[in-house]
Amino acid sequence: MNYKPVAVITGASRGIGRSVAIALAAEGYDIAAIARSVDSEGMEILGPEIEKRGAQFFPVGLDISCTGCHKEVVSNILERYGRIDFLVNNAGVAPLQRNDVLEMTEESYERVMNINLKGPVFFAQKVAREMIWLKQQISDYRPVIIFITSVSSVLSSTNRGEYCVSKAGLSMASTVFADRLSREGILVYEVRPGIIDTDMTVKIRDKYDKLISEGLVPQKRWGFPLDIGKAVASIARGDWSFSTGMIFEISGGLNIHKI
Repeated sequence: MNYKPVAVITGASRGIGRSVAIALAAEGYDIAAIARSVDSEGMEILGPEIEKRGAQFFPVGLDISCTGCHKEVVSNILERYGRIDFLVNNAGVAPLQRNDVLEMTEESYERVMNINLKGPVFFAQKVAREMIWLKQQISDYRPVIIFITSVSSVLSSTNRGEYCVSKAGLSMASTVFADRLSREGILVYEVRPGIIDTDMTVKIRDKYDKLISEGLVPQKRWGFPLDIGKAVASIARGDWSFSTGMIFEISGGLNIHKI
């Protein structure tokens, strides 16, 4: 049995996932970092960053949309550590092409929904079941599940409708899991990033540079993965232990409605 708490982060090789993994390592968690390939450059960079913070690094390969693969992955993590304390469901993709919703294809819709919604929901289900069992085995065990969604769960983008629908669904999944797992002593939160400087936004950087300069974001800057990492670290410290189901929107004020 590992005596340190263990955090599992999906989509950990880059962007928000990488920042969250590093932040949780700094908070005293050993890290099971999940990515589609354990041999990617991102994972090779992440490993030393985790280890220099005194945490163990366990790279795990998984396509989150492969729900039939979840059991083996969770079993491997439990075999290594004997526990999972913190799950960050972060893995997600944008559409391969930004098409008007009237031109959206079933192929694109299914790809985005399987990775962004179906996979995370059933992975959370699997981990939650294990957490319920672990609560009977480990003293002072305080399990947490986080869903990383997006402001696109509530803000429309007509040229990537499948992405918006997937994130809206994931937002409700967070609420449903928070409701159900409250009786089990498992805390569930939604972290909702705004416009974040990652590989996903690199192709539209000029567009958002202009919109941000014109006031789209009240705080007038891009968000960074570090901003999300700090929010998750605050949750990990137990600062919000009486707030299950809470939405943390990290968007520089995009949540402000004004006329």
